[in-house]
Amino acid sequence: MEHLVTFAVAMLTITNPVGALAIFAGMTADRSDSDKKQSAYKAAFAVAIILLIVTWVGKYVLEMFGITPPGLEVAGGVIIALMGLSMLHSKTSEMSQNKAEGEAAKASPSIAVVPMAMPIIAGPGGITTVILATHKFPSIEDKLLVSAICAGVAAIIWLCLYFAAPISRLLGVAGMNIVMRIMGIVLTVIAFQMLAAGLKKLLPGLA
Repeated sequence: MEHLVTFAVAMLTITNPVGALAIFAGMTADRSDSDKKQSAYKAAFAVAIILLIVTWVGKYVLEMFGITPPGLEVAGGVIIALMGLSMLHSKTSEMSQNKAEGEAAKASPSIAVVPMAMPIIAGPGGITTVILATHKFPSIEDKLLVSAICAGVAAIIWLCLYFAAPISRLLGVAGMNIVMRIMGIVLTVIAFQMLAAGLKKLLPGLA
């Protein structure tokens, strides 16, 4: 249960609802309320589908490419640490979005699946974390719990995106920066713990 709670906190931090709602609010500023609500629903649904697919088939993808869980832990720790350090500076990770994608998204008729769901929300960090969780909890019952957590994260994402405009107005720039920095600290700590665990398995002499 302790590991599942840590996983839930990590997923909420990695998917970064505060950063996502800020990006979503900016991309949909000139769109109608109905379009914003529909995009919020589609993005959250796509996030849920992506995470659930990774939960149930991610292990087999690793095996197909010959990737070991310790190696994934080290790589995931580095990726998530970069995201956390970026959030400490109140910036969205460049791995989640770049300027070219942002400009293309604004001109796109729909931003829900690309780039919001993938790669901004369900990006490399989230996918890596889910795969590692299913390796630690391989039973069907455990995967059902992981799936429930992923569905819960998607529901929170939907609420944040649905109320993106009022939340961003309520928090303001300063408030959103504070929340993002706190999340960045949590994410960086989780990343270094993951990195240390992976290195100990790859290099037993370090233990």
